[in-house]
Amino acid sequence: MEAAKKRLVTRKRKKAHIRKRISGEEDCLRISVFRSLKHIHAQAIDDTGGNTIASVSSLDKDVKEKIDGFTGNKKAANVAGKILGEKLVEKGHKKIIFDRNGFLYHGRVKSLADGMREAGLKF
Repeated sequence: MEAAKKRLVTRKRKKAHIRKRISGEEDCLRISVFRSLKHIHAQAIDDTGGNTIASVSSLDKDVKEKIDGFTGNKKAANVAGKILGEKLVEKGHKKIIFDRNGFLYHGRVKSLADGMREAGLKF
């Protein structure tokens, strides 16, 4: 198996292992993170209703305005986390469950989580 395919298969296995244990509810939403080479995406999900409450991406205008240049770095992830955290606090959600989606908790994923904590979310 080539290296890129093996990494993808490993991430999917980790994702399934994590996902069978956590679930977002009305009072405690699940934040799902996706990280690509150039961007980072996160969305707050209520799994009981199957609804996405809020989402943010490094492609959004409000994120691009606050960063200079490249969108695939820790600074962009931190700004995206702050914006998502502010959106959720405005809607009255303070507690969340962080779903790293099979990605390691360091670098951009950790920076996104730190940005959400700075905005006032607890997890």
